[in-house]
Amino acid sequence: MRIVIIGAGECGVRASLALREQGFDGTIDLINGEQYEPYERPPLSKPSDEGLALKPITGSGDLVAKGIVHHLGLTATSIDRSARTVKFSSGSSMAYDRLLIATGARPRPLVLNGVTVAGLSYLRDFNDAKAIYSNLTTGRHIAIIGGGFIGLELAVQARLKGVSVTVLEVGPRLLGRAVSAEIASVIEHRHRRAGVDIVVNAKISGIDAKGVITLEGGRVLSTDFIVAGVGSLPNIELASSAGLHVENGIVVDGHLATSDPFIFAAGDCCSFPHPLYGDAHIRIESWRAALEQGEHAARAMLGADDVYRSVPWFWSDQYDLGLQIAGLAGAASNIVRRDLSEDAFILFHLAQDGRLLAASGIGVGNSIARDLRLAEMLIAKRAYPDASALSDSSISLKSILSSKPA
Repeated sequence: MRIVIIGAGECGVRASLALREQGFDGTIDLINGEQYEPYERPPLSKPSDEGLALKPITGSGDLVAKGIVHHLGLTATSIDRSARTVKFSSGSSMAYDRLLIATGARPRPLVLNGVTVAGLSYLRDFNDAKAIYSNLTTGRHIAIIGGGFIGLELAVQARLKGVSVTVLEVGPRLLGRAVSAEIASVIEHRHRRAGVDIVVNAKISGIDAKGVITLEGGRVLSTDFIVAGVGSLPNIELASSAGLHVENGIVVDGHLATSDPFIFAAGDCCSFPHPLYGDAHIRIESWRAALEQGEHAARAMLGADDVYRSVPWFWSDQYDLGLQIAGLAGAASNIVRRDLSEDAFILFHLAQDGRLLAASGIGVGNSIARDLRLAEMLIAKRAYPDASALSDSSISLKSILSSKPA
């Protein structure tokens, strides 16, 4: 039996390793379209104190030791489902018994007046990061279009290097679709304290070839460098051209199988039904989801029939602040706040019937990590915790977790 994995990011690599851990002794081909050994992507916007560097997911020696055939710099161009083969940019092709598509996502291009703006930088891979960080030198002025996590994390790095930063957000506040207004306000205040110029409700009317940005209302910004972080697009082209079901990602079932039972998809590129949220199809871009879905897909390709149900989880570092989110708050109708200290709190997002759907928190360092983990467990448990107990920091979340339903 031969399993081919297209994509050597977190998802694809974890899938290849999990296949061996599950005892699979057939052929595994890991297709890596980049020229680098598989590396972690979170450090691209959150590098260590030593600066930007490749952080391997696993060593190439580990792949060799486990008998995983790693094809570096090879790009898949098409899938022939009837013949069960993948064709590559080299002109070669490869047969498969099971195929995993783990092609991830790419930055959404900035479009003004129906035209894609040229000359902007985006952050997705290591080469992008190298180009961006080479422009972060003291005395320069960088404009970041988009007040989401990627843009704000880059703003942190720029300020730490003495670069002047302007963040332009088209919405009325930062992180409009990601966190509550309460947490967004804390993050905005921290960025302003660090000297970031934040413009909300920023409507861009033009960007010229010299990096001059004109806003509706007349404000003009002269910049040395512009980075756009305005969302992402799943890499679905291979799946779509092969006739697989695609809708906001490659559509899969709870086992991560596509509309073709011999082809699976996982990670940023897939849309899957989540049992904690009424089996609504969602697409999640996060490091942990990529890792877990890769491992789940490996088991599913070997015949396991359990449904993927992990609680969505995300984190971001903003200067000295750590943010964590567990679950999906979209359907919540009530928010309960729990203060952990003077500079740390958690928000619990409850459905109308009282079920805990999500939790989000922010605080210095890892001050919220333990409580967010317990909140995540409550979400997975489909708990209906008492709101007054959630708000009372003298009542431990562990005791709420261990309590029996009323």
